[in-house]
Amino acid sequence: MPDTADAIIVGAGLSGLVAASELVDAGKRVVIVDQEPEASLGGQAWWSFGGLFLVDSPEQRRLGVHDSLELARQDWEGTAGFDRDDDEWGRRWAEAYLEFAAGEKREWLHGKGVRFFPIVGWAERGAGTATGHGNSVPRFHITWGTGPGVLAPFIARVQAGAAAGLVTLVHRHRVDELVVEGGAVVGVRGAVLAPDDVARGAASNRDETGHFELRAPAVVVASGGIGGNHDLVRAAWPARMGEPPKHMLSGVPAHVDGRMLGIAAASGARLVNGDRMWHYTEGITNHDPVWPMHGIRILPGPSSLWFDATGKRMPVPLFPGFDTLGTLEHIAATGHDHSWFVLTQKIIEKEFALSGSEQNPDLTGKDLRLLAERLGSGAPGPVERFKERGVDFVVADTLPELLHGMRALDPDGLLDTGNVEREIAARDREVDHEFSKDLQLTAVRGARRYRGDKLIRVASPHRILDPKAGPLIAVKLHILTRKSLGGIQTDLESRALGADGTPVPGLYAVGEAAGFGGGGVHGYRALEGTFLGGCLFTGRAAGRSIAAR
Repeated sequence: MPDTADAIIVGAGLSGLVAASELVDAGKRVVIVDQEPEASLGGQAWWSFGGLFLVDSPEQRRLGVHDSLELARQDWEGTAGFDRDDDEWGRRWAEAYLEFAAGEKREWLHGKGVRFFPIVGWAERGAGTATGHGNSVPRFHITWGTGPGVLAPFIARVQAGAAAGLVTLVHRHRVDELVVEGGAVVGVRGAVLAPDDVARGAASNRDETGHFELRAPAVVVASGGIGGNHDLVRAAWPARMGEPPKHMLSGVPAHVDGRMLGIAAASGARLVNGDRMWHYTEGITNHDPVWPMHGIRILPGPSSLWFDATGKRMPVPLFPGFDTLGTLEHIAATGHDHSWFVLTQKIIEKEFALSGSEQNPDLTGKDLRLLAERLGSGAPGPVERFKERGVDFVVADTLPELLHGMRALDPDGLLDTGNVEREIAARDREVDHEFSKDLQLTAVRGARRYRGDKLIRVASPHRILDPKAGPLIAVKLHILTRKSLGGIQTDLESRALGADGTPVPGLYAVGEAAGFGGGGVHGYRALEGTFLGGCLFTGRAAGRSIAAR
Protein backbone atom coordinates (compact mmCIF):
# COMPACT_ATOMS: atom_id res chain seq x y z
CA MET A 1 0.00 0.00 0.00
CA PRO A 2 1.39 3.41 -0.90
CA ASP A 3 1.56 6.04 1.85
CA THR A 4 0.27 8.74 -0.48
CA ALA A 5 -1.60 8.95 -3.78
CA ASP A 6 -3.16 11.62 -5.93
CA ALA A 7 -6.39 9.66 -6.35
CA ILE A 8 -8.19 6.56 -5.14
CA ILE A 9 -10.51 4.82 -7.61
CA VAL A 10 -13.13 2.49 -6.16
CA GLY A 11 -13.85 -0.13 -8.80
CA ALA A 12 -11.68 -1.75 -11.46
CA GLY A 13 -14.24 -1.68 -14.26
CA LEU A 14 -14.03 0.25 -17.52
CA SER A 15 -14.85 3.72 -16.16
CA GLY A 16 -12.34 3.38 -13.33
CA LEU A 17 -9.63 2.11 -15.65
CA VAL A 18 -10.22 4.99 -18.07
CA ALA A 19 -9.92 7.51 -15.23
CA ALA A 20 -6.74 5.81 -14.05
CA SER A 21 -5.29 5.86 -17.58
CA GLU A 22 -5.82 9.59 -17.84
CA LEU A 23 -4.12 10.09 -14.48
CA VAL A 24 -1.18 7.92 -15.51
CA ASP A 25 -0.82 9.98 -18.68
CA ALA A 26 -0.54 13.04 -16.42
CA GLY A 27 2.07 11.37 -14.21
CA LYS A 28 -0.24 11.08 -11.20
CA ARG A 29 -0.20 8.33 -8.58
CA VAL A 30 -3.32 6.18 -8.36
CA VAL A 31 -4.64 3.42 -6.14
CA ILE A 32 -7.41 1.25 -7.62
CA VAL A 33 -9.40 -0.58 -4.93
CA ASP A 34 -11.69 -3.46 -5.88
CA GLN A 35 -13.48 -6.07 -3.81
CA GLU A 36 -13.20 -8.78 -6.46
CA PRO A 37 -10.18 -10.98 -7.29
CA GLU A 38 -7.70 -10.02 -9.97
CA ALA A 39 -9.44 -12.41 -12.39
CA SER A 40 -12.36 -9.96 -12.63
CA LEU A 41 -10.26 -6.96 -13.69
CA GLY A 42 -12.38 -4.99 -16.16
CA GLY A 43 -15.69 -5.63 -14.43
CA GLN A 44 -18.92 -5.86 -16.43
CA ALA A 45 -17.41 -4.43 -19.59
CA TRP A 46 -15.40 -7.62 -20.14
CA TRP A 47 -18.68 -9.53 -20.59
CA SER A 48 -20.22 -7.05 -23.00
CA PHE A 49 -20.79 -7.27 -26.75
CA GLY A 50 -18.64 -4.17 -27.13
CA GLY A 51 -21.22 -2.00 -28.87
CA LEU A 52 -20.45 1.71 -29.11
CA PHE A 53 -22.70 4.55 -30.25
CA LEU A 54 -21.03 6.66 -32.95
CA VAL A 55 -22.54 9.36 -35.13
CA ASP A 56 -21.70 9.88 -38.83
CA SER A 57 -18.84 7.39 -38.75
CA PRO A 58 -16.87 6.09 -41.75
CA GLU A 59 -18.47 2.69 -41.12
CA GLN A 60 -21.94 4.22 -41.45
CA ARG A 61 -21.06 6.17 -44.56
CA ARG A 62 -19.59 3.10 -46.30
CA LEU A 63 -22.96 1.37 -45.82
CA GLY A 64 -24.92 4.31 -47.20
CA VAL A 65 -26.16 5.51 -43.80
CA HIS A 66 -26.61 9.28 -43.61
CA ASP A 67 -26.32 10.41 -40.01
CA SER A 68 -25.71 13.75 -38.33
CA LEU A 69 -25.37 15.36 -34.92
CA GLU A 70 -28.75 17.02 -35.41
CA LEU A 71 -30.47 13.68 -36.12
CA ALA A 72 -28.73 12.02 -33.17
CA ARG A 73 -29.79 14.89 -30.90
CA GLN A 74 -33.39 14.52 -32.08
CA ASP A 75 -33.27 10.79 -31.35
CA TRP A 76 -31.67 11.25 -27.93
CA GLU A 77 -34.17 13.89 -26.82
CA GLY A 78 -37.12 11.85 -28.06
CA THR A 79 -35.77 8.79 -26.28
CA ALA A 80 -34.71 10.37 -22.99
CA GLY A 81 -37.95 12.23 -22.32
CA PHE A 82 -36.26 14.56 -19.82
CA ASP A 83 -39.01 16.03 -17.62
CA ARG A 84 -37.57 16.61 -14.13
CA ASP A 85 -35.64 19.33 -12.38
CA ASP A 86 -33.09 16.60 -11.58
CA ASP A 87 -32.49 16.22 -15.34
CA GLU A 88 -30.51 19.45 -15.70
CA TRP A 89 -27.11 17.78 -15.47
CA GLY A 90 -28.29 14.77 -17.45
CA ARG A 91 -29.22 17.11 -20.31
CA ARG A 92 -25.80 18.78 -20.18
CA TRP A 93 -24.03 15.43 -20.21
CA ALA A 94 -26.21 14.26 -23.10
CA GLU A 95 -25.26 17.25 -25.24
CA ALA A 96 -21.57 16.85 -24.39
CA TYR A 97 -21.71 13.12 -25.11
CA LEU A 98 -23.45 13.57 -28.46
CA GLU A 99 -20.74 16.01 -29.54
CA PHE A 100 -18.13 13.47 -28.37
CA ALA A 101 -19.82 10.62 -30.29
CA ALA A 102 -20.06 12.76 -33.43
CA GLY A 103 -16.57 14.19 -32.97
CA GLU A 104 -13.39 12.86 -31.40
CA LYS A 105 -14.66 9.62 -29.85
CA ARG A 106 -13.80 7.36 -32.78
CA GLU A 107 -10.44 9.02 -33.46
CA TRP A 108 -9.53 8.90 -29.76
CA LEU A 109 -10.30 5.18 -29.59
CA HIS A 110 -8.69 4.49 -32.96
CA GLY A 111 -5.49 6.06 -31.67
CA LYS A 112 -5.55 3.52 -28.84
CA GLY A 113 -5.85 0.59 -31.25
CA VAL A 114 -9.62 0.05 -31.08
CA ARG A 115 -11.18 -1.13 -34.37
CA PHE A 116 -14.75 -1.83 -35.42
CA PHE A 117 -16.64 -4.56 -37.26
CA PRO A 118 -17.56 -3.04 -40.64
CA ILE A 119 -21.32 -3.68 -40.41
CA VAL A 120 -23.12 -1.24 -38.12
CA GLY A 121 -26.02 -2.65 -36.11
CA TRP A 122 -29.43 -1.06 -35.81
CA ALA A 123 -30.50 -1.29 -32.17
CA GLU A 124 -33.63 0.22 -30.59
CA ARG A 125 -35.34 0.86 -33.90
CA GLY A 126 -37.99 2.95 -32.24
CA ALA A 127 -41.56 3.53 -31.18
CA GLY A 128 -42.96 4.64 -34.52
CA THR A 129 -42.57 8.42 -34.81
CA ALA A 130 -39.71 10.67 -35.83
CA THR A 131 -39.78 12.59 -32.54
CA GLY A 132 -40.25 9.53 -30.34
CA HIS A 133 -37.94 6.88 -28.95
CA GLY A 134 -35.32 5.09 -31.01
CA ASN A 135 -32.45 5.32 -33.47
CA SER A 136 -33.47 6.73 -36.84
CA VAL A 137 -30.43 5.05 -38.41
CA PRO A 138 -28.00 2.24 -37.48
CA ARG A 139 -25.42 3.47 -34.92
CA PHE A 140 -24.38 0.34 -32.98
CA HIS A 141 -20.68 -0.15 -33.77
CA ILE A 142 -19.38 -3.53 -32.59
CA THR A 143 -15.81 -3.40 -31.35
CA TRP A 144 -13.43 -5.85 -32.99
CA GLY A 145 -12.63 -7.83 -29.85
CA THR A 146 -16.01 -7.03 -28.18
CA GLY A 147 -15.86 -5.95 -24.53
CA PRO A 148 -12.29 -7.16 -23.95
CA GLY A 149 -11.27 -5.17 -27.02
CA VAL A 150 -12.69 -1.99 -25.50
CA LEU A 151 -10.90 -2.67 -22.23
CA ALA A 152 -7.54 -3.69 -23.69
CA PRO A 153 -5.88 -0.28 -24.19
CA PHE A 154 -6.90 0.95 -20.76
CA ILE A 155 -5.79 -2.21 -18.98
CA ALA A 156 -2.47 -1.97 -20.82
CA ARG A 157 -2.04 1.67 -19.78
CA VAL A 158 -2.83 0.90 -16.15
CA GLN A 159 -0.43 -2.03 -16.15
CA ALA A 160 2.27 0.17 -17.65
CA GLY A 161 1.53 2.68 -14.89
CA ALA A 162 1.92 -0.07 -12.31
CA ALA A 163 5.28 -1.04 -13.79
CA ALA A 164 6.34 2.61 -13.57
CA GLY A 165 5.28 2.85 -9.92
CA LEU A 166 2.30 5.14 -10.59
CA VAL A 167 -0.53 2.64 -10.11
CA THR A 168 -1.28 0.26 -7.27
CA LEU A 169 -4.03 -2.29 -7.92
CA VAL A 170 -5.52 -3.50 -4.64
CA HIS A 171 -7.88 -6.45 -5.08
CA ARG A 172 -10.00 -8.08 -2.35
CA HIS A 173 -10.39 -4.76 -0.55
CA ARG A 174 -14.02 -3.73 0.02
CA VAL A 175 -14.75 -0.08 0.69
CA ASP A 176 -17.30 0.33 3.49
CA GLU A 177 -16.92 4.03 4.21
CA LEU A 178 -15.64 7.25 2.68
CA VAL A 179 -13.39 9.24 5.01
CA VAL A 180 -14.82 12.76 5.38
CA GLU A 181 -12.94 15.54 7.17
CA GLY A 182 -13.93 19.18 7.17
CA GLY A 183 -16.68 18.45 4.67
CA ALA A 184 -14.22 16.97 2.14
CA VAL A 185 -13.77 13.33 1.11
CA VAL A 186 -10.13 12.49 1.86
CA GLY A 187 -9.99 8.70 1.65
CA VAL A 188 -11.66 5.32 2.08
CA ARG A 189 -11.98 2.69 4.81
CA GLY A 190 -13.05 -0.89 4.55
CA ALA A 191 -12.43 -4.58 4.99
CA VAL A 192 -9.69 -6.78 3.58
CA LEU A 193 -11.35 -9.90 2.18
CA ALA A 194 -9.88 -13.39 2.12
CA PRO A 195 -8.16 -14.48 -1.10
CA ASP A 196 -10.39 -16.26 -3.60
CA ASP A 197 -9.40 -18.01 -6.81
CA VAL A 198 -12.87 -18.08 -8.37
CA ALA A 199 -13.13 -17.55 -12.10
CA ARG A 200 -13.98 -14.18 -13.64
CA GLY A 201 -17.52 -13.12 -12.74
CA ALA A 202 -18.19 -15.92 -10.26
CA ALA A 203 -19.38 -14.99 -6.77
CA SER A 204 -16.42 -14.56 -4.40
CA ASN A 205 -16.33 -14.94 -0.63
CA ARG A 206 -16.93 -12.06 1.78
CA ASP A 207 -14.76 -13.39 4.61
CA GLU A 208 -13.02 -10.50 6.36
CA THR A 209 -9.37 -10.87 7.34
CA GLY A 210 -8.59 -7.32 8.37
CA HIS A 211 -9.27 -3.63 7.77
CA PHE A 212 -7.61 -0.85 5.80
CA GLU A 213 -7.63 2.89 5.31
CA LEU A 214 -6.27 4.85 2.35
CA ARG A 215 -6.08 8.61 1.86
CA ALA A 216 -5.93 10.85 -1.17
CA PRO A 217 -7.25 14.29 -2.14
CA ALA A 218 -9.58 12.72 -4.74
CA VAL A 219 -11.79 9.62 -4.53
CA VAL A 220 -13.56 8.32 -7.63
CA VAL A 221 -16.61 6.06 -7.23
CA ALA A 222 -16.55 3.66 -10.20
CA SER A 223 -18.50 0.80 -8.66
CA GLY A 224 -21.32 0.25 -11.15
CA GLY A 225 -25.04 -0.10 -10.55
CA ILE A 226 -27.52 -2.42 -8.85
CA GLY A 227 -28.35 -5.09 -11.47
CA GLY A 228 -26.89 -7.97 -9.46
CA ASN A 229 -29.02 -7.11 -6.41
CA HIS A 230 -32.61 -8.04 -7.22
CA ASP A 231 -33.88 -6.70 -3.91
CA LEU A 232 -32.59 -3.23 -4.79
CA VAL A 233 -33.98 -3.54 -8.32
CA ARG A 234 -37.43 -4.33 -6.95
CA ALA A 235 -37.21 -1.57 -4.35
CA ALA A 236 -36.40 0.98 -7.09
CA TRP A 237 -39.02 -0.38 -9.53
CA PRO A 238 -41.34 2.50 -10.54
CA ALA A 239 -45.13 2.24 -10.50
CA ARG A 240 -45.23 3.36 -14.16
CA MET A 241 -43.67 0.00 -15.10
CA GLY A 242 -46.20 -2.10 -13.23
CA GLU A 243 -45.40 -4.57 -10.47
CA PRO A 244 -41.77 -5.67 -10.19
CA PRO A 245 -41.20 -9.16 -11.59
CA LYS A 246 -41.19 -12.02 -9.09
CA HIS A 247 -38.70 -13.92 -11.25
CA MET A 248 -35.74 -12.29 -13.01
CA LEU A 249 -32.43 -13.44 -14.44
CA SER A 250 -29.20 -11.54 -13.81
CA GLY A 251 -27.37 -10.03 -16.75
CA VAL A 252 -24.50 -8.92 -14.50
CA PRO A 253 -22.38 -10.63 -11.82
CA ALA A 254 -23.50 -10.69 -8.19
CA HIS A 255 -20.89 -8.10 -7.18
CA VAL A 256 -22.87 -5.43 -9.05
CA ASP A 257 -24.67 -4.83 -5.79
CA GLY A 258 -25.12 -1.04 -5.49
CA ARG A 259 -23.33 -0.81 -2.12
CA MET A 260 -21.25 2.22 -3.02
CA LEU A 261 -24.28 4.30 -3.95
CA GLY A 262 -25.53 4.30 -0.38
CA ILE A 263 -22.00 4.84 0.95
CA ALA A 264 -21.55 7.87 -1.31
CA ALA A 265 -24.94 9.25 -0.27
CA ALA A 266 -23.98 8.91 3.40
CA SER A 267 -20.97 11.12 2.65
CA GLY A 268 -22.99 13.92 1.06
CA ALA A 269 -23.47 12.86 -2.56
CA ARG A 270 -26.90 13.35 -4.09
CA LEU A 271 -28.59 10.32 -5.67
CA VAL A 272 -31.16 11.02 -8.39
CA ASN A 273 -33.37 9.08 -10.81
CA GLY A 274 -33.10 5.78 -8.98
CA ASP A 275 -36.41 4.71 -10.53
CA ARG A 276 -34.98 4.79 -14.03
CA MET A 277 -33.51 1.51 -15.16
CA TRP A 278 -32.71 -0.54 -18.23
CA HIS A 279 -33.62 -4.22 -18.09
CA TYR A 280 -34.09 -6.54 -21.05
CA THR A 281 -37.10 -8.65 -21.96
CA GLU A 282 -35.31 -11.24 -24.12
CA GLY A 283 -33.40 -13.06 -21.36
CA ILE A 284 -32.74 -16.80 -21.54
CA THR A 285 -31.36 -19.06 -18.84
CA ASN A 286 -27.65 -19.71 -19.35
CA HIS A 287 -27.00 -23.41 -19.82
CA ASP A 288 -23.45 -22.84 -18.54
CA PRO A 289 -23.83 -20.21 -15.79
CA VAL A 290 -20.97 -18.23 -14.28
CA TRP A 291 -22.83 -16.21 -11.62
CA PRO A 292 -26.12 -16.80 -9.77
CA MET A 293 -29.28 -16.64 -11.94
CA HIS A 294 -27.02 -16.00 -14.94
CA GLY A 295 -29.01 -15.02 -18.00
CA ILE A 296 -28.03 -14.13 -21.57
CA ARG A 297 -29.85 -11.64 -23.74
CA ILE A 298 -30.94 -12.50 -27.25
CA LEU A 299 -30.16 -9.62 -29.60
CA PRO A 300 -33.05 -10.26 -31.99
CA GLY A 301 -33.70 -9.25 -35.52
CA PRO A 302 -37.23 -8.07 -36.27
CA SER A 303 -38.91 -11.19 -37.68
CA SER A 304 -39.79 -13.43 -34.70
CA LEU A 305 -43.43 -13.37 -33.63
CA TRP A 306 -43.65 -12.15 -30.04
CA PHE A 307 -46.38 -13.32 -27.67
CA ASP A 308 -47.07 -12.48 -24.05
CA ALA A 309 -47.43 -15.19 -21.41
CA THR A 310 -51.10 -15.68 -22.30
CA GLY A 311 -50.49 -16.10 -26.02
CA LYS A 312 -51.52 -12.64 -27.18
CA ARG A 313 -49.32 -11.09 -29.82
CA MET A 314 -47.38 -8.01 -28.70
CA PRO A 315 -49.04 -4.78 -29.85
CA VAL A 316 -47.56 -2.42 -32.43
CA PRO A 317 -44.78 -1.26 -32.34
CA LEU A 318 -43.41 -3.74 -29.81
CA PHE A 319 -41.49 -5.82 -32.30
CA PRO A 320 -38.18 -7.53 -31.47
CA GLY A 321 -35.39 -4.96 -31.22
CA PHE A 322 -37.61 -1.86 -31.36
CA ASP A 323 -38.46 -0.59 -27.87
CA THR A 324 -36.94 -2.34 -24.87
CA LEU A 325 -38.68 -0.41 -22.09
CA GLY A 326 -41.97 -0.18 -23.94
CA THR A 327 -41.99 -3.96 -24.15
CA LEU A 328 -40.92 -4.29 -20.51
CA GLU A 329 -43.77 -2.05 -19.37
CA HIS A 330 -46.26 -4.02 -21.46
CA ILE A 331 -45.07 -7.36 -20.08
CA ALA A 332 -45.19 -6.06 -16.50
CA ALA A 333 -48.75 -4.83 -17.10
CA THR A 334 -49.83 -8.37 -17.98
CA GLY A 335 -48.96 -9.44 -14.45
CA HIS A 336 -46.60 -12.14 -15.69
CA ASP A 337 -42.81 -12.30 -15.89
CA HIS A 338 -42.21 -14.02 -19.21
CA SER A 339 -43.08 -13.91 -22.90
CA TRP A 340 -42.44 -16.01 -26.02
CA PHE A 341 -40.72 -15.82 -29.39
CA VAL A 342 -41.98 -18.10 -32.15
CA LEU A 343 -39.73 -18.37 -35.19
CA THR A 344 -38.08 -20.69 -37.70
CA GLN A 345 -34.63 -22.09 -38.25
CA LYS A 346 -34.27 -19.66 -41.14
CA ILE A 347 -34.88 -16.76 -38.76
CA ILE A 348 -32.61 -18.00 -35.98
CA GLU A 349 -29.74 -18.48 -38.43
CA LYS A 350 -29.90 -14.92 -39.65
CA GLU A 351 -31.34 -12.93 -36.78
CA PHE A 352 -30.26 -14.34 -33.43
CA ALA A 353 -27.14 -12.99 -31.78
CA LEU A 354 -26.30 -13.41 -28.11
CA SER A 355 -25.07 -10.56 -25.99
CA GLY A 356 -21.73 -11.14 -24.32
CA SER A 357 -18.09 -11.47 -25.25
CA GLU A 358 -18.04 -15.16 -24.34
CA GLN A 359 -21.00 -15.84 -26.66
CA ASN A 360 -19.20 -14.34 -29.67
CA PRO A 361 -15.82 -16.10 -29.91
CA ASP A 362 -15.29 -14.98 -33.50
CA LEU A 363 -15.57 -11.26 -32.75
CA THR A 364 -13.98 -11.50 -29.30
CA GLY A 365 -11.05 -13.59 -30.49
CA LYS A 366 -10.73 -11.68 -33.76
CA ASP A 367 -10.99 -15.05 -35.50
CA LEU A 368 -11.60 -14.60 -39.22
CA ARG A 369 -12.29 -18.31 -39.77
CA LEU A 370 -15.07 -18.33 -37.20
CA LEU A 371 -16.35 -15.03 -38.55
CA ALA A 372 -16.67 -16.58 -42.01
CA GLU A 373 -18.85 -19.29 -40.49
CA ARG A 374 -21.12 -16.63 -38.99
CA LEU A 375 -21.52 -14.99 -42.38
CA GLY A 376 -22.21 -18.35 -44.06
CA SER A 377 -25.17 -20.68 -43.69
CA GLY A 378 -26.28 -21.96 -40.31
CA ALA A 379 -26.58 -20.21 -36.96
CA PRO A 380 -23.48 -19.22 -34.97
CA GLY A 381 -22.20 -22.06 -32.79
CA PRO A 382 -23.19 -20.48 -29.44
CA VAL A 383 -26.74 -19.91 -30.72
CA GLU A 384 -27.05 -23.54 -31.84
CA ARG A 385 -25.77 -24.72 -28.45
CA PHE A 386 -28.47 -22.73 -26.69
CA LYS A 387 -31.05 -24.17 -29.06
CA GLU A 388 -29.85 -27.68 -28.21
CA ARG A 389 -29.16 -27.28 -24.48
CA GLY A 390 -31.13 -24.27 -23.28
CA VAL A 391 -34.07 -25.02 -21.00
CA ASP A 392 -36.09 -22.21 -22.58
CA PHE A 393 -36.03 -23.57 -26.15
CA VAL A 394 -38.62 -25.76 -27.88
CA VAL A 395 -37.78 -27.19 -31.32
CA ALA A 396 -40.34 -29.11 -33.40
CA ASP A 397 -41.13 -30.10 -36.95
CA THR A 398 -44.85 -29.34 -36.73
CA LEU A 399 -46.94 -26.67 -35.06
CA PRO A 400 -48.88 -29.14 -32.83
CA GLU A 401 -45.57 -30.49 -31.54
CA LEU A 402 -44.29 -26.96 -30.93
CA LEU A 403 -47.40 -25.94 -29.01
CA HIS A 404 -47.17 -29.13 -26.93
CA GLY A 405 -43.58 -28.22 -26.01
CA MET A 406 -44.60 -24.66 -25.12
CA ARG A 407 -47.33 -26.00 -22.81
CA ALA A 408 -44.70 -28.11 -21.04
CA LEU A 409 -42.83 -24.85 -20.20
CA ASP A 410 -46.08 -23.24 -19.02
CA PRO A 411 -46.89 -25.01 -15.73
CA ASP A 412 -49.47 -22.38 -14.75
CA GLY A 413 -51.49 -22.98 -17.90
CA LEU A 414 -51.42 -19.34 -18.99
CA LEU A 415 -50.77 -19.88 -22.69
CA ASP A 416 -53.72 -19.86 -25.08
CA THR A 417 -52.18 -22.06 -27.75
CA GLY A 418 -55.26 -21.72 -29.91
CA ASN A 419 -54.66 -18.00 -30.22
CA VAL A 420 -50.98 -18.55 -30.97
CA GLU A 421 -52.01 -20.88 -33.79
CA ARG A 422 -54.52 -18.35 -35.18
CA GLU A 423 -51.97 -15.51 -35.10
CA ILE A 424 -49.35 -17.56 -36.93
CA ALA A 425 -51.82 -18.62 -39.62
CA ALA A 426 -53.06 -15.04 -40.08
CA ARG A 427 -49.55 -13.63 -40.27
CA ASP A 428 -48.55 -16.29 -42.84
CA ARG A 429 -51.40 -15.24 -45.13
CA GLU A 430 -49.92 -11.72 -45.15
CA VAL A 431 -46.61 -12.99 -46.58
CA ASP A 432 -48.15 -14.28 -49.77
CA HIS A 433 -48.54 -10.82 -51.34
CA GLU A 434 -46.46 -7.64 -51.46
CA PHE A 435 -49.02 -5.60 -49.56
CA SER A 436 -49.83 -6.07 -45.90
CA LYS A 437 -51.58 -4.47 -42.96
CA ASP A 438 -49.20 -6.37 -40.66
CA LEU A 439 -46.80 -3.61 -39.61
CA GLN A 440 -44.19 -6.07 -38.41
CA LEU A 441 -43.88 -7.47 -41.93
CA THR A 442 -43.68 -3.91 -43.25
CA ALA A 443 -40.88 -3.22 -40.76
CA VAL A 444 -39.01 -6.35 -41.83
CA ARG A 445 -39.21 -5.38 -45.48
CA GLY A 446 -38.08 -1.86 -44.61
CA ALA A 447 -35.13 -3.18 -42.58
CA ARG A 448 -33.89 -5.21 -45.55
CA ARG A 449 -33.48 -1.99 -47.51
CA TYR A 450 -30.46 -1.35 -45.24
CA ARG A 451 -27.48 -3.18 -46.69
CA GLY A 452 -26.17 -4.35 -43.33
CA ASP A 453 -29.50 -5.87 -42.27
CA LYS A 454 -30.03 -7.62 -45.58
CA LEU A 455 -26.52 -9.06 -45.52
CA ILE A 456 -26.32 -10.54 -42.02
CA ARG A 457 -29.22 -9.48 -39.79
CA VAL A 458 -32.72 -9.81 -41.25
CA ALA A 459 -34.15 -12.94 -42.88
CA SER A 460 -36.19 -12.62 -46.03
CA PRO A 461 -39.95 -12.70 -45.30
CA HIS A 462 -41.38 -16.21 -45.37
CA ARG A 463 -44.24 -18.20 -43.89
CA ILE A 464 -43.55 -19.41 -40.36
CA LEU A 465 -45.19 -22.74 -41.27
CA ASP A 466 -43.17 -23.22 -44.46
CA PRO A 467 -41.48 -26.64 -43.95
CA LYS A 468 -38.46 -25.46 -45.98
CA ALA A 469 -37.80 -22.76 -43.34
CA GLY A 470 -38.03 -25.20 -40.40
CA PRO A 471 -37.80 -26.59 -37.90
CA LEU A 472 -40.09 -24.41 -35.80
CA ILE A 473 -38.66 -22.85 -32.65
CA ALA A 474 -40.23 -21.29 -29.57
CA VAL A 475 -38.21 -19.49 -26.88
CA LYS A 476 -39.48 -18.66 -23.41
CA LEU A 477 -38.12 -15.22 -22.55
CA HIS A 478 -37.45 -13.81 -19.08
CA ILE A 479 -36.77 -10.34 -17.64
CA LEU A 480 -33.01 -9.84 -17.44
CA THR A 481 -31.57 -7.21 -15.09
CA ARG A 482 -28.84 -5.02 -16.53
CA LYS A 483 -28.34 -1.26 -16.02
CA SER A 484 -29.21 1.56 -13.63
CA LEU A 485 -29.99 4.78 -15.50
CA GLY A 486 -29.85 6.95 -12.37
CA GLY A 487 -27.11 7.43 -9.81
CA ILE A 488 -24.81 10.01 -8.26
CA GLN A 489 -25.44 13.46 -9.75
CA THR A 490 -22.27 14.93 -11.24
CA ASP A 491 -21.15 18.02 -13.09
CA LEU A 492 -19.28 17.87 -16.41
CA GLU A 493 -16.00 17.25 -14.59
CA SER A 494 -17.50 14.13 -12.96
CA ARG A 495 -17.48 15.85 -9.56
CA ALA A 496 -20.17 14.47 -7.27
CA LEU A 497 -22.76 17.07 -6.32
CA GLY A 498 -24.38 17.47 -2.94
CA ALA A 499 -27.95 18.29 -1.97
CA ASP A 500 -27.31 22.01 -2.54
CA GLY A 501 -26.02 21.41 -6.07
CA THR A 502 -22.39 22.23 -5.28
CA PRO A 503 -19.53 19.72 -5.63
CA VAL A 504 -18.66 17.54 -2.64
CA PRO A 505 -14.95 18.35 -2.23
CA GLY A 506 -12.74 15.46 -3.21
CA LEU A 507 -15.52 13.15 -4.48
CA TYR A 508 -16.05 12.05 -8.09
CA ALA A 509 -18.34 9.50 -9.71
CA VAL A 510 -18.12 7.81 -13.11
CA GLY A 511 -19.83 5.20 -15.23
CA GLU A 512 -23.02 3.54 -14.12
CA ALA A 513 -22.58 4.79 -10.54
CA ALA A 514 -23.07 8.30 -11.98
CA GLY A 515 -25.99 7.29 -14.20
CA PHE A 516 -23.29 7.40 -16.92
CA GLY A 517 -23.05 11.13 -16.29
CA GLY A 518 -25.03 13.71 -14.35
CA GLY A 519 -27.09 11.07 -12.56
CA GLY A 520 -29.09 10.30 -15.67
CA VAL A 521 -27.69 11.09 -19.11
CA HIS A 522 -30.17 8.69 -20.75
CA GLY A 523 -33.33 9.99 -19.12
CA TYR A 524 -35.94 7.23 -19.18
CA ARG A 525 -34.58 5.22 -22.12
CA ALA A 526 -31.33 4.45 -23.89
CA LEU A 527 -30.34 4.25 -27.55
CA GLU A 528 -27.92 1.32 -26.95
CA GLY A 529 -24.18 1.42 -27.49
CA THR A 530 -24.23 4.27 -24.97
CA PHE A 531 -23.32 2.36 -21.80
CA LEU A 532 -19.68 1.54 -22.54
CA GLY A 533 -19.41 4.94 -24.19
CA GLY A 534 -20.71 6.57 -21.02
CA CYS A 535 -18.04 4.76 -19.01
CA LEU A 536 -15.38 6.01 -21.43
CA PHE A 537 -16.63 9.59 -21.41
CA THR A 538 -17.21 10.02 -17.68
CA GLY A 539 -13.98 8.22 -16.74
CA ARG A 540 -12.03 10.44 -19.10
CA ALA A 541 -13.64 13.56 -17.67
CA ALA A 542 -12.83 12.56 -14.08
CA GLY A 543 -9.22 11.65 -14.84
CA ARG A 544 -8.58 14.89 -16.70
CA SER A 545 -10.31 16.98 -14.04
CA ILE A 546 -8.27 15.47 -11.20
CA ALA A 547 -5.04 15.70 -13.18
CA ALA A 548 -5.62 19.42 -13.81
CA ARG A 549 -5.92 20.25 -10.11
